[in-house]
Amino acid sequence: MPDAALLERFNIAGPRYTSYPTADRFVEAFGHADLEAAYVQRCSIPALANRPLSMYIHIPFCEALCYYCACNKIITKHKERAAPYLVDLERELALVVQQLRMHTGSASGRGDDGGRAGMLSQLHFGGGSPTFLSDEQLTQWMARLREHFDFTPDAEVSIEVDPRTVNPARLQHLRALGFNRLSFGVQDFDAAVQEAVHRVQSTEQVFELVHTARQLAFESINVDLIYGLPGQSQASFGQTLQTLVALKPDRVALYAYAHLPERFKPQRRIDSLRLPSADEKVALQALALQAMNQAGYVDIGMDHFALPDDGLAAAKRKGLLHRNFQGYSTQPDTDLIGLGVSSISKIGATYSQNAKDIESYRDALEQGHLPVVRGLALSRDDLMRRDIIMGLMCQGVLDIASIEQQWMVDFASAFAREWAQMRTFESDGLVQLSHEGIEVTAKGWTFVRAIAMVFDRYLQEAQRRAQFSKIL
Repeated sequence: MPDAALLERFNIAGPRYTSYPTADRFVEAFGHADLEAAYVQRCSIPALANRPLSMYIHIPFCEALCYYCACNKIITKHKERAAPYLVDLERELALVVQQLRMHTGSASGRGDDGGRAGMLSQLHFGGGSPTFLSDEQLTQWMARLREHFDFTPDAEVSIEVDPRTVNPARLQHLRALGFNRLSFGVQDFDAAVQEAVHRVQSTEQVFELVHTARQLAFESINVDLIYGLPGQSQASFGQTLQTLVALKPDRVALYAYAHLPERFKPQRRIDSLRLPSADEKVALQALALQAMNQAGYVDIGMDHFALPDDGLAAAKRKGLLHRNFQGYSTQPDTDLIGLGVSSISKIGATYSQNAKDIESYRDALEQGHLPVVRGLALSRDDLMRRDIIMGLMCQGVLDIASIEQQWMVDFASAFAREWAQMRTFESDGLVQLSHEGIEVTAKGWTFVRAIAMVFDRYLQEAQRRAQFSKIL
């Protein structure tokens, strides 16, 4: 277990590395034509064109405002607002399918009417609250996706669930549609904390839903918790952790609350005087790490934990973890199609992000364009450093010989500054250094973001760090 001094020292701001370079590096000069060119390049090479895809679909609607939330969302109780948005989503899907069929068809000889647009190995509905949609709307959308895509036998099909919007019957419907993973947003079991952040749901309700999900044979159940919320204390959060351990979800995402009311308007409703102090927040994190360890959870990295028999834990043991905009994954690294407002795509050596508001998103679609408003074409240095950072984040390893061979560089001269910084982590027992490379220790997994940050060229300017949430 890391000591309090280390937790305090690394209580700094930094990116989560769901990508490298991170989204703050995207530029508006990258537009829909650049993304279309990336599709052409991907689909012109059969080995790439036939590789399975990952897909993320953003549903921005929520029925109620959670004060802590920094997601791209629309608060409304008017369910009819989802219908025109789903029409827009279908337009975007049609444009993506057109790109995939048109160019893949020419490479494979099928022609641009060649039926399927590809294989999906990962599908995730996020938000907002995807369960804002009705059962009928979710049914129609899953049917639409299956019209265009096949699913791999081991495909991860997941959806974020607001416990307040579902019941056992709805879970049964989700399972029938092919969803095999659920993520429940709980945040805290304490009633006073729930009131303070305007997200009230009973413990009994959550237990019933998780019990039902197990009966329905969902392959993995995740629960989100947040520490650093108003009203949390070591006593109250300790009780929440006891409740979590009793619930025993397959996976736990334990996030640190970042209070940025100047950037996220809903957070202005939170009484900052009720927030835990910096020392108290560190103590809450230490309490959580201890509870997860004692309950037998495997520390996957950053703020994710999994039971030893869960696929994430198995992937970590085998060195097969991957990471994308959806977080840690057991699926091999794939291109990612993001659909919906603010969604991010990764196609080849590019990242692209959709318009963040529905009006701009719809306007682009009405012009027949993919709704891209910014993105990035990665440089050779970006790609090399991405390999290094993702290797550390996922496998906890940097193999010098592999980097030198793949990128034709002399590691010692190219990364002399970074290697010197690693000596500090070595003295703290967080990494082991050798002529072969870097290995993150068990103690160092808690601080893997800080370790990876050393190789982030864009963070060499210290002032950039203030743009990110704290890493712990």
